[in-house]
Amino acid sequence: MDISTPALLFPAVSLLLLAYTNRFLAVASLIRLLSNQIRTKDNCEVKEQINNLKRRLELTKWMQLFGVISILLCTISMFWLFLEYIELGKKIFGISLGAMCISLLLSLWEVYISTIALNMELEDLDDKCKK
Repeated sequence: MDISTPALLFPAVSLLLLAYTNRFLAVASLIRLLSNQIRTKDNCEVKEQINNLKRRLELTKWMQLFGVISILLCTISMFWLFLEYIELGKKIFGISLGAMCISLLLSLWEVYISTIALNMELEDLDDKCKK
């Protein structure tokens, strides 16, 4: 394994962190919109949505944390490979891949929760259309 192997992870991680940031911004926007609706309409029938958004926000935080840890460890791995400590570089790169896998699994969980929230909204719309 040479120094270019961990370097291959950089573009993927950068795009992934950008996608995570976009998800964070989307959740933040939803929270602000919901907050405004509750304040202006005094509608407190959104407990499930609030809990859902809290979970999504927490998951996004952890997704980003493990993504950053992954790229940091990848950089450290490249440093050790550069100094020709091949075995140490390989081990750190392996840990970096593990952190990335955790980040991706958290992302999958967040998508699952998002889907549940959207289905709740669709059910509400469907119920209102039937009336």
